[in-house]
Amino acid sequence: MIIFVVGYMASGKTTFGRALAEKLGVNFIDLDQYIEETSGAKIPEIFKEKGEAGFRELEKEMLHSSVENAGNSVIACGGGTPCYFDNMEFLNNNGITVFLEASTPVLISRLQAENQSRPLMADKTDDEIQEKVLTQLCERLPFYMESKLKWHGDDLETPEEIETNVSNFISTYPSLFRDLGTL
Repeated sequence: MIIFVVGYMASGKTTFGRALAEKLGVNFIDLDQYIEETSGAKIPEIFKEKGEAGFRELEKEMLHSSVENAGNSVIACGGGTPCYFDNMEFLNNNGITVFLEASTPVLISRLQAENQSRPLMADKTDDEIQEKVLTQLCERLPFYMESKLKWHGDDLETPEEIETNVSNFISTYPSLFRDLGTL
């Protein structure tokens, strides 16, 4: 089985997903990293060369490819992955989706600190980042809310917080993890 972690940029999907996979003893796939490794180009380069529409086409193709080869895994999706094409339906049909929700102030703070590494936030001022986050959250939230499970990603800053967050997630959904052989 595959667990897909979805949510907005900087919600902690990679951090949470990697820790969850480690705790469960399964593979971890970061979809953005998979795209970079498979295409041989960094995400910002792909955006620059193909535009967002071209990137979203490639993302959909790589999502399907990653699932074909995933086995028992946790896959951290890009922030926009569930919002294009039929991706959210595909995710829900191929595994357990977890919406990792972080509060808006936490998202804005994280994105302001790392905006140059994110193509949709690059070269934006703090005010522009805040406006972009608020606008995109309104657009993307309906897709994220189609997830089978919801969890909070605010407390993922320190190793201790990450460990506690993931342990609490597992103990909240024991039937999902009771028999790791079915994961």
